[in-house]
Amino acid sequence: MEQITQTQTTQDSTIQTQSTQEQTIQEQTEIKDTAENKTQQKKEIWAIGRRKTSVARIRLLEGTGKITINGKDLNGYFGGHNDHKIKIEEPLKIFENMPQYNIIVDVKGGGLTGQAEAIRLGIARAISKLEPSLRPKLKAKGFLRRDPRMVERKKSGQPKARKKFQWTKR
Repeated sequence: MEQITQTQTTQDSTIQTQSTQEQTIQEQTEIKDTAENKTQQKKEIWAIGRRKTSVARIRLLEGTGKITINGKDLNGYFGGHNDHKIKIEEPLKIFENMPQYNIIVDVKGGGLTGQAEAIRLGIARAISKLEPSLRPKLKAKGFLRRDPRMVERKKSGQPKARKKFQWTKR
């Protein structure tokens, strides 16, 4: 009699563990399905661009073609610096579907030129993720190449990186 009850309890426990495993698998698939649905609904693309000491995080969302940089629109952030605005909009000229997407940018570090070029690289990378067929065009224009030039460090015994103190003969 004891053996029968022991086998029944082991069978019951295995059935319970199987049912809990099935429930957790179902929950995990439901979580994956909802995550996939959210990404399909929003269609959000992230990219990073860098230049000198500037780092720009780019978010491409479905929308109306609005560009927002650190909470301000493009004209509000760069003001009268039209050269910087033109640099940012260069990769968008290749992308015909731009009015269907909003660009949200978070940029930090450096000056306006470094930030503008970091934003341009980030936008080009986001476009190449969204439309892989445009990658050769973006690459040919040089928008996908990070500019490696950085400020040279100051050396000791000199006033700047390359400048020397005035040499005296005697």
